Amino acid sequence: MSESTGTQKAEGTQVSLCGLGNMGGAVAGRLAARGAVLAYDLDADRLRKAVAEHGVTAAGTLADLARSRVVVLSLPSPKASRAVVEELAPAMPAGGVIVETSTVNPSDVAEMQGICAEHGVGIVDAAILSGVAQMAAGAATLLVGGEDRDVDAVEDTLDALGATRTRFGPIGSGMAAKVINNAVAHAVMVVLVEAGALAAATGVSGSALAELLGGPDAGLTRPLTHRFAERILRGDYAGGMPTEAARKDSTLALAMAQHAGVPLFAVQAAHSVYELGMAQGLGRLDYASIATLWERWTGRPLKELDSEREK
Repeated sequence: MSESTGTQKAEGTQVSLCGLGNMGGAVAGRLAARGAVLAYDLDADRLRKAVAEHGVTAAGTLADLARSRVVVLSLPSPKASRAVVEELAPAMPAGGVIVETSTVNPSDVAEMQGICAEHGVGIVDAAILSGVAQMAAGAATLLVGGEDRDVDAVEDTLDALGATRTRFGPIGSGMAAKVINNAVAHAVMVVLVEAGALAAATGVSGSALAELLGGPDAGLTRPLTHRFAERILRGDYAGGMPTEAARKDSTLALAMAQHAGVPLFAVQAAHSVYELGMAQGLGRLDYASIATLWERWTGRPLKELDSEREK
């Protein structure tokens, strides 16, 4: 995994853009700041707005987008992306590349790659981690996956879209990283609401809780920086806070919630994992050792080689 920061480059050849929703409109602005853009959307009002605000050229039909060697997608669903790829790939010039910025699953991108490969067209997944405002301001972060030759071929386009981009690996890996990131964010949101409800029920102020959790050794940061990065990725579970202690603390939290009448969902589910860890003999190992449960269930190691961690 590597990072690069976009720098201003000379105006390039025409790029096509399919999809002018909230994010697509911001993408149109970034692309138009670098060069000519041929754009299309099923919604005529969106298309007129992009022409007026960003100076893009309106495509008469979806098929017209295939004139460009680079086509950027910003669409609402995997089904929509696949349909567009199925129509455009056969008509694009050989060596052309489709840049998928819509949020889809890695398996969706792999299917689209199969379609593109039949017609000598490449595809890159460039998941947008940032919001619409960040994209419009030129401060977006892209999570990129794809073949090196395809990524290199659309470097100018990626530079136009992202102030920073992180290269994750093969096709679909950028999308996988975004979906994983969002899954963590959404799960953590549930945990934080549960924590806030417990705080309100036990006399802890919400602002004090936020300050506590944001500390470098607290419940949000430490599991990532120490237990995931330093223990799980190294397969090092000796010493540290044992699983049996984590189970005990989890039991205390559940008991406190029951006494306070606060329903818990995420914390209750997480507690089940520590029960399983105890049953599997992990009691005296650092509680990060619950990672070994997933290694057994999936047959895939979470430990990385030193060279992999340094990328």
